[in-house]
Amino acid sequence: MNTRIANLISALTRRSQILIMTVLATGVALGIVTLAVPSYATQVQITPKNPQLGDTLSIVVQADAAASAPTVTVAQKIYPMFAIGSGNADRSTYRALVPTTPLNRPGTLPIQVNSGQIQNLSVTLKPRSFPTQRIWLPPGKDSDISDAEYNRVSAFKKVVSPEKLWRGPFLRPNKGEITSVYGVRRYYNGVFAKDYYHRGVDYGGGTGSPVIAPAAGRVALVGRESQGFLINGNIIGIDHGQGVTSAYLHLSRIDVREGDFVKPGQVIGAVGATGAVTGPHLHWGLYVSGLSVDPAPWRNKGIE
Repeated sequence: MNTRIANLISALTRRSQILIMTVLATGVALGIVTLAVPSYATQVQITPKNPQLGDTLSIVVQADAAASAPTVTVAQKIYPMFAIGSGNADRSTYRALVPTTPLNRPGTLPIQVNSGQIQNLSVTLKPRSFPTQRIWLPPGKDSDISDAEYNRVSAFKKVVSPEKLWRGPFLRPNKGEITSVYGVRRYYNGVFAKDYYHRGVDYGGGTGSPVIAPAAGRVALVGRESQGFLINGNIIGIDHGQGVTSAYLHLSRIDVREGDFVKPGQVIGAVGATGAVTGPHLHWGLYVSGLSVDPAPWRNKGIE
């Protein structure tokens, strides 16, 4: 304590001296307690490190177990985080899956992690070239989607259930050759579809060839052409958990019911030509938080 402060204190009444010394002592004690409490920095891991349009970002956050669950905001949208394990009693691990699509703008993608303390991060989303196709739909196959069909399919894609049901890389849903890849831009009957991209992969299997579930999940949607699904045709939607869903379109046969649990490799239906198609094929779409992502990374390496 310097001389100036000592002289000031001595000039005060005895009662004031006692009050000031009590406050100082309390402050010192509190300071010691605060320093004794361990402080853990939030650790964030983002993969892939060099993402391109259509990739799924995996954002893993390790945070203080005593704190509330962290949140992740990407481009002003909050994505759900799910606990995926605990390294020890002091740390908890959470993971969010964030979709990117061909309609994203390449460049810096801002990411904000809030775990009690806010971290502003970013990744560079690399551009990607997508092919263009011209599709000519015959009369009767070129109508607009009805509100009822759109609403049911849209609601399915946005399903977010807490349990992770898949494990490891996804299987190929059909043995037919790939006839159209993810992200293709298209002209339909001579008109360019501005905000459209091919939301999946097409397999040119013959009518009746088996379609299998590429990963475990619960059947959350069954729709039929006879029930008004004139665009998607006979369709199956599977919920794989934690915002990951997959859809199988244009089927000739459906072998499952809503609510069924399916295993990887289980036959769920057969290739067909129902809905808005030019010929028999399977359209397989994979969705994360309602947006269509490239299934290739999920098949080749898997996303755990």
